[in-house]
Amino acid sequence: MPVPAPLLWGVHLLVAALLALGAGRSALASPPDWAAVACSGVVAAVYAVGARWRAAATSARAGGAWLTVLLTAWVVLIVLTPDAIYLAFPWFFLLLYLLPRPVGLTVVLLTTVAAAAGFGWHQDRFTAAMVIGPVLGAAAAIATVFGYQTVQAESEQRRRLIIELDRARTELAEAQHRAGVLDERERLAREIHDTLAQGFTSIQLLLAAANRSLAPPQRLNAHRASELVEQARLTAQENLHEARRFVRALAPADLDQSTLPAALQRLCATTTTRTGIPVSFRQVGHVPTLPTPVEVALLRIAQAALGNVTQHANPSRADVTLTGMDAAITLDVVDDGTGFDTDAPVPVTAGSAGQGGFGLRSMRSRAADLGGVLSVESQPGRGTAVSVHFEQTPDVSPAPARPPRPVIRSLP
Repeated sequence: MPVPAPLLWGVHLLVAALLALGAGRSALASPPDWAAVACSGVVAAVYAVGARWRAAATSARAGGAWLTVLLTAWVVLIVLTPDAIYLAFPWFFLLLYLLPRPVGLTVVLLTTVAAAAGFGWHQDRFTAAMVIGPVLGAAAAIATVFGYQTVQAESEQRRRLIIELDRARTELAEAQHRAGVLDERERLAREIHDTLAQGFTSIQLLLAAANRSLAPPQRLNAHRASELVEQARLTAQENLHEARRFVRALAPADLDQSTLPAALQRLCATTTTRTGIPVSFRQVGHVPTLPTPVEVALLRIAQAALGNVTQHANPSRADVTLTGMDAAITLDVVDDGTGFDTDAPVPVTAGSAGQGGFGLRSMRSRAADLGGVLSVESQPGRGTAVSVHFEQTPDVSPAPARPPRPVIRSLP
């Protein structure tokens, strides 16, 4: 652990002051004790080398060798002058910082004993004060160093925790961004499938029918071909409006100027005109004004369900029913077409009308996102019934978590 700069310079100044004091008193003594002065110079030189020697602070072996030389010179100096005993206090800090804790505490104990013995060496009799002084100095040094190391360890732990929290926040923000992108892609996929894709499919069918009307032996049926081409043009125009709405991010054009029942009525009439399949609309009960997300979901589900009916079911007719009750709204789309086995695995393809197709997955997702439940009842040769049910609530917003998958039942 690095030594704080103020403490390091404090130790340097303390060592320099104590060595200067001891050397000065030895030089001014009568007679002068030049051996003590010389030994003080040796201790100062050894200490200066260690202070400038980077390996002493980074290598345990180099630091131990330096401390051994320094303490040996210091013990010699203690024998020569009692003033050297006070150097034990800065030595305590060096030992505790440079040596591992068990070794450092052991050497501090030996240094304390050496300091107390030095007092006894230069006095006529040994007293308790000679022991209390070095012991108190060692205790103060140990408390200071270990206290600082504890605070430093806690600070380092908090620093790492802050870094981990920042990293976690960054990862969470990235995950939320990715989830938002995926949700937006899924929403756009549903919108495109339920509007533009259905429209383009109708255009393709209309133009194919027009081409058959112009082909032999029906080449003279130009009037019918013209009607089909006009219907294809109107469908393309509606798709263009939908594409522009995507850019503006507005509600469906059918709901801009009318109610949901009127929009469903127009959808059924348009489907009948385009495909020749009779599609009826019926309203049961009073349908109140619903939150825009619910109205959009009901209209899109009806578009997707009728798209599946006209493309895959080969029915003779279809019926759309919107039922309003006191606390719920239900949309049913029923046909008498070929149907399918709801329990059979169906390949996930763009044109699949079965359980695994994107159309049904899109409808389920739309209903589930707003807390609704979508069910599908079908059997081969007995038609298909798609039903979506919403509870009327004052405010409908996307659910925070994905609800359970809707139940798919078979016709009795």
